[in-house]
Amino acid sequence: MSDTPSLREKLTERLKASEAKMPTSSIGRLSKTALTGARTGKLLLGKKLAGTFKKAASGEDIDVEALCRIITSIGELKGLVMKMGQIMSYIDVALPKELSDALSVLQTQSQPMPIERVRETIQNDLGDKADTLLETLNPEPIAAASIGQVHRSVIDGQGVAVKIQYPDISKTITADFAPSSMITKVVNTIFPHLRIADFVVEMRTRLLEECDYLHEAKAQQTFGELFKDHHRLVVPNIYSEFCSEHVLTSAFINGISFEKFLATDPSQELRNDIGVSLFQFYIGTLFRHRLYNCDPHPGNYLFMEDNRVAMLDYGCTREFEDGFVHQLANFTAAVHRDDPQELYQACLDIGIFKPDRNYDFDTVRNLIRGFYGPMLEDKEQAIELGSMSLKEVVDNKMELNKLSLPAEFLFLLRIRFGLMSVLAQLGAVANWRQLEARCIAALRAVP
Repeated sequence: MSDTPSLREKLTERLKASEAKMPTSSIGRLSKTALTGARTGKLLLGKKLAGTFKKAASGEDIDVEALCRIITSIGELKGLVMKMGQIMSYIDVALPKELSDALSVLQTQSQPMPIERVRETIQNDLGDKADTLLETLNPEPIAAASIGQVHRSVIDGQGVAVKIQYPDISKTITADFAPSSMITKVVNTIFPHLRIADFVVEMRTRLLEECDYLHEAKAQQTFGELFKDHHRLVVPNIYSEFCSEHVLTSAFINGISFEKFLATDPSQELRNDIGVSLFQFYIGTLFRHRLYNCDPHPGNYLFMEDNRVAMLDYGCTREFEDGFVHQLANFTAAVHRDDPQELYQACLDIGIFKPDRNYDFDTVRNLIRGFYGPMLEDKEQAIELGSMSLKEVVDNKMELNKLSLPAEFLFLLRIRFGLMSVLAQLGAVANWRQLEARCIAALRAVP
């Protein structure tokens, strides 16, 4: 095994060694975001990318400065921009593997805030209870993500994970959405029926909701109750008295990352069972409990020694109206059966079609079926990367423009493409259509 650090290791060390300097003004963030986008475009379009990684394949040292500048810029911006970087790291958008690998570092690492700010936030939020955490707080963060960073501490001899929110992160997210009205107008010229303004409101609402750790603590407790007897999935316990709007304390879980777990070459049986369990966690809770954990990226899993999987991060949790979930169930069942009349009516009911517009039904049907991918066939199968390509959907602008997607679809799309990407990397085999059909049946069985 080579002792030469991998690209991911180099990027991780670079991020850990620097300090968070997060711009918070709309102008400052917009200019930095634009610069980062320009650097990424240059990297993708230029010959430098191919040349750089050709050297890497031959085992020579490589100059990672171009990637480092992009990743460190995204890490400094945190908030919405870092969220997008995380999503692009695991959803199939046809990025070069080297860039998606570099972006995947952002699933758990960015520039940390100084330990003094960490202590100050804990003290201000928890008052007298802060001393319990501060006495044993490890100054080295175990993760630094888009909204906050995590440190290890001890309560009554038990290890705990303490997530501390970055100061002014809610202002930062608000600043990210400041130019949204202009962006909305531009997008509306391309997709006039897409209700992009509703999507923007939905995204802004969910991201600002993530800044309320009391909301996250409640969601984590809810999922903990739902999965308390699950044989494979573990939801870390919440220490409610050590939680506040900006501090969240939960049980510390020992485990390895998704990437390291795959490197252990787990059995096909274990892969399959984990895959089915993840499907139950994301799709099952939607249909059975109207709840959605909207963040399936691989950095939110810890694989434990006993082959259980700890499910982390409940900040982006969405509760849906009962009526919408039943409409979604009818829509999904219609896609499964592929009956044109039933599917057309389901599209009308859920709001994708409008009764006063004409549609080329065949092209729209193909687009919808592409969205469901592996759920179309009633058989056991592995999920292939690229079977649900987001780029393919976006490239179909003419067909996409025919639809009027409800705002709720924003995170449904994220889960569909994100979860399928994770299951593909896992190599899990199952009858995904039957799993989804059973979820729908469970919803319909509820009076």
